[in-house]
Amino acid sequence: MKINHVAFAGSYPTETQCPQDGKPEFAFIGRSNVGKSSLINMLCGRKEIAHTSKKPGKTQLINYFLVDSNWYLVDLPGYGYAKISKKKRREWEKMIQDYLVKRTALQCAFVLIDAKIPPQPIDIEFINWLGEMRIPFVIVYTKTDRPKKKQLEANIQAFQQALKEHWAELPQQFLTSARERTGKEEILSFIKEVNDRTLGQDS
Repeated sequence: MKINHVAFAGSYPTETQCPQDGKPEFAFIGRSNVGKSSLINMLCGRKEIAHTSKKPGKTQLINYFLVDSNWYLVDLPGYGYAKISKKKRREWEKMIQDYLVKRTALQCAFVLIDAKIPPQPIDIEFINWLGEMRIPFVIVYTKTDRPKKKQLEANIQAFQQALKEHWAELPQQFLTSARERTGKEEILSFIKEVNDRTLGQDS
């Protein structure tokens, strides 16, 4: 699938204020500084669709991008960002959880995992929560160009092993690098398959 047009559709502080047109939604989320904005820009083939920053926590609202007038790419705030007040953190957590649990148009959450570091407990906890809430998701390893091949394989294997302590079957997984532009076709093909099924059911 090729993306031809992407338009910023709005930023929203609560799930209830998000678009109500029923178009399929695909949400991207991960720990702060996981490379989410760079990945979104790479998928869309644009440089500044999502704003990148070396300072974590830049995304603070639910950001919607309308893709080819057919579906929404949703950029969610990162989790696990410590340098904010407890009150603000609770507000972010509620905003994210309400969106993920209540959005009937949500087709899949893409959980971004930094491939250059060992498994992080907060990532495992978040994935387990998604499972408990029965929210469909896949895993996207980011920054796969950064570590050496052996280290990359070791980090991914360690992460999968950590998941297997809680999961009998692992979700679908993608390897990506925004810098090398890898994983783009695989993710967009996955989104197309889901959209074809969803839009086919609606027609």
